Formats: sequence, structure tokens, C-alpha cells
Amino acid sequence: MTITIAANSVPKPPAEIIEGFRGAPTSVISDNLARLPGAVGLKPYHRGGKLVGTAFTVRTRPGDNLAIHRALELVGPGDVIVVDGGGDETRALVGEIMKNIAQWRKAEGYVIDGAIRDVAAFAADDFPCYARAVIHRGPYKNGPGEVNVPVTIGGSVISPGDVVVGDEDGVVSFPAAGAAALLEAVRAQVAREEETMKAIREGRYQGSYGKS
Repeated sequence: MTITIAANSVPKPPAEIIEGFRGAPTSVISDNLARLPGAVGLKPYHRGGKLVGTAFTVRTRPGDNLAIHRALELVGPGDVIVVDGGGDETRALVGEIMKNIAQWRKAEGYVIDGAIRDVAAFAADDFPCYARAVIHRGPYKNGPGEVNVPVTIGGSVISPGDVVVGDEDGVVSFPAAGAAALLEAVRAQVAREEETMKAIREGRYQGSYGKS
């Protein structure tokens, strides 16, 4: 079966936008997106490290990773490989070898609405990987699939080129077009929350948190 490739690459926002979101908690980003976007049900399997980059999307038949292999021939620096596997947990779509290939291609990490295997290799590495489950059973490689089309990850629609941010709390994404304004709002909230924490430490908190 065929793999449809809508685009060989995705547009990248300015480097300062990507770097700015490296210090932005996903919780605060979510707050400033009306708490609506964000993948539900995925968790980090890597040792640590922030995920920030642009979505290089893959839609594949549940339990089949041929489209991911095609994507790995195209990804490069700044790309987050975002895989819509339909939430299937019965077969792993990615393992240690595909992790190493993505790293060799200098991708930023994986976000997979599906399962992975070789979890010890991910747990021993800072290369980001978010997935729904772990299982030893391997995938089929028959297709069909699509590369760089809009996908759904844990209930969240992610389009090619969207900014993807992941940390210990999960994964959130948003269009690059509004990223600069969002980053400004996130920084303002972080500053307000830091002032609240300082007031608590200094014993001068007046109960204002939660009222704004």
C-alpha cells in the first residue's frame, strides 16, 4: 500500500521563538490557550529533557509503521515526529533503532498516539519520546499512511509546522502564526506566578491567587 507525502518538509518559525518556549512550562502555555489544546493520555518515556520543535506529522494505520520509516528519510533539525497511530496499544510503532535514526537525523523527538517498545533505551536517554503505552509486540510494515497532513493526537489536532512543546506534564501544540504573542503572554504569567511564590515565601501573601 502507498504512503502519501503531502510535503517533504515543514516551515520553521524564527529560532528565537523556539528558544523562548524552551523555558515555558506546558501548564502555563495551556492556561494561555484557554486550557483547550493538548494531547490527552500520553506520557513521557525518556529520562528528561524539554521537547520543543515543529510538527512533522505522520498518520498511519494502527499497528503499522511503514509511514514512520518514510518520514525518517525526510526529517531534520527542529522537527518533532508526531505520529497519529489511532491510539492503538496492541503493537509498538517505534523502538530503539527508530529512536537512534531520529537522533541521527537530528530530529527533536517523538510524540506518538500509540505504543512503543525498547522502553529501557528511551528511559536511559534524554531524547524526548511521548507515547500512550509500551508493548513488546512489533509493528507491521505494509501501509497505508500519510506524511505531513493534519493529525489527531490524544484528541488534539496538530498540523504540519505547528509548534510542539513537551515537558513532565505532557504535550501541547499551537499554530506558529500566533506563537510570538503566546510567548509574551506565557512570560507574563510566569512572572506573576513567580511573584506569588515569592510572596508566600516572605509571608506577605494576601490570598490573591485564583482570583484573577
